[in-house]
Amino acid sequence: MRTAKVTRKTKETEINLSLNIYGSGKSKINTSIPFLDHMLELFAKHGMFDLTIEAKGDIQVDCHHTIEDIGIVLGEAIAKALGNKSGIKRYGFFILPMDDVLVTVALDISGRPYLVYNINPKKDSINNIDTRLFHEFFQALSVKAGINLHIIQHSGEELHHLFEAIFKAFAKALDIATTIDSRLSGDVMSTKGSL
Repeated sequence: MRTAKVTRKTKETEINLSLNIYGSGKSKINTSIPFLDHMLELFAKHGMFDLTIEAKGDIQVDCHHTIEDIGIVLGEAIAKALGNKSGIKRYGFFILPMDDVLVTVALDISGRPYLVYNINPKKDSINNIDTRLFHEFFQALSVKAGINLHIIQHSGEELHHLFEAIFKAFAKALDIATTIDSRLSGDVMSTKGSL
């Protein structure tokens, strides 16, 4: 079982998160930001991850701290659950259409974080959330998970479709990358012998 529980408490946020990489897509999400709850529920369902998040943050200021810190904690949980990454395929990518939108997500669970985020939303906010905060979410996640992550928008303008496609494609790519390859016999997918 590749599972993890992570807690983060600061003066700005308090987050409790549990993750099962090899789950069945069940989720219980409460971030006090309904749109983010929806995106994380999609992530869990389409990646077949079991995910529970209870988060409280200073959203009376804005959503920045809460969204970024959830990215931090989810990234930490992914890294913790995968441990030494033995047996996983390591690489994953997915091209996902969502009505007018087409998004590609490609990733490498390499231990070397890097984010390429080629997303051009047509508006600055969705449901009172600054759309730039999703960059902060994925930046924090990629750093803490040690993932090289590329998120590329090919087409589309409708914001809900855009972010839904991003979270679904990320889930599918991560699911592929964390799949066990029996040919590795518990080894890691690297000539270095470690990731």
